[in-house]
Amino acid sequence: MGINKAARVVINHCLKNQIGTIVFGWNQGQKNQIKLGKKSNSEFVPIPTARLKKSIAQLCEEYGIIFIETEESYTSLASFLDGDNLPNYGDKPDDWKPLGKRIKRGLYRTGNNWLINADCNGAANIIAKVSRKLGLNLSRLCRATMKLSPESVSLVSARKNEATWIYPVA
Repeated sequence: MGINKAARVVINHCLKNQIGTIVFGWNQGQKNQIKLGKKSNSEFVPIPTARLKKSIAQLCEEYGIIFIETEESYTSLASFLDGDNLPNYGDKPDDWKPLGKRIKRGLYRTGNNWLINADCNGAANIIAKVSRKLGLNLSRLCRATMKLSPESVSLVSARKNEATWIYPVA
């Protein structure tokens, strides 16, 4: 129930704001042999992201929204505002080093010492991976749009506790 509701929230947001394309960052097998620690693994691994992706893709098809899936390797490490190179998985040069750094959950410090939301930085990098293919101009995506507190949406399922989905809203 929560997955379908989350997908519906995303689609309704797109319809309300005339957004015609969804870019979904995805790494096949990203949860296999993950080592986040016992507690984090038990909370993150059970999240059915593949079902969410499938549900959003189906709704996109139904409502005429373009759904683009792209691999998302290094998007959380790289600094969007510093223009870090975004290698694909397995293609990272040995000397690759991001200019910024995630300093704690939800907070990223750029090479210019700016503090921005880590999820917004990752989302901007995911979009950057497909921007040329889509003909997107990302020049307006700046520090001001990478709010320290992006909008969050709470979903409550009758079977589970509350889950919060955070996504950047410009």
